[in-house]
Amino acid sequence: MKQKFFFIGFILFLLSCQALALEVPARPEGRVTDLTGTLSINEKVSLERKLADFERETTNQIAVLLIPTLEGDNLEDYSIRLAEKWKVGQKGRNNGVIFLIVKNDRKLRIEVGYGLEGALTDALSGSIISHEVAPRFKGGQFYQGIDAGVSAIMAATRGEYKGAEKKKRHSRSSPWGSYWPILLFFGIFILINAFSRRRRYHSVGSRGWTTGGGFWGGGFSGGGSGGGFSGGGGDFGGGGSSGEW
Repeated sequence: MKQKFFFIGFILFLLSCQALALEVPARPEGRVTDLTGTLSINEKVSLERKLADFERETTNQIAVLLIPTLEGDNLEDYSIRLAEKWKVGQKGRNNGVIFLIVKNDRKLRIEVGYGLEGALTDALSGSIISHEVAPRFKGGQFYQGIDAGVSAIMAATRGEYKGAEKKKRHSRSSPWGSYWPILLFFGIFILINAFSRRRRYHSVGSRGWTTGGGFWGGGFSGGGSGGGFSGGGGDFGGGGSSGEW
């Protein structure tokens, strides 16, 4: 009987997730977007210059976004929708990284493009959050935490950052028992339905779905040392890590 209540609650949770999706902001012109008013003008300029120099040197692109709250949305779902819309990284190289800070919710995520997953692994992303960013955020040093996180991300893409590897958690036996086929069916149904809803916001182009930043669309454009990104069109597959402070 208890398992049935868990099962019903799980299905209701999946259905409710579709109604909680927070709107992703429009693609920015710069590399640092602060929707919380946390960073000063000088701090933003310093980060922009640092990220522009890194992009000019390596072609890798890093974008930083600060938002106040997820309003009940899921951090990972929001982050991957953000990555799909912003298309950070160059098409073909998929060498983009998004550093997402949700200030009021005290949550963090580093979203890594396909092309950088080998260097900036999930474990290293988690180590950067835990050891470089979260301690500074706990002390109210937001600029210092972002700057340290960005520096560690850059070092990791060069193979120069060696963080503490996370211990793998041992999976426990599932309480669902024979319910897993039904759960799988409903999970697939929810995903298909959510994808179908998302496609309605796209228009059909000669090469597929496009929005200027869709799966095959363009991305950021502009000079490498200016306010915009050079290249654009990078793809993401959910690599990276999340954390809190």
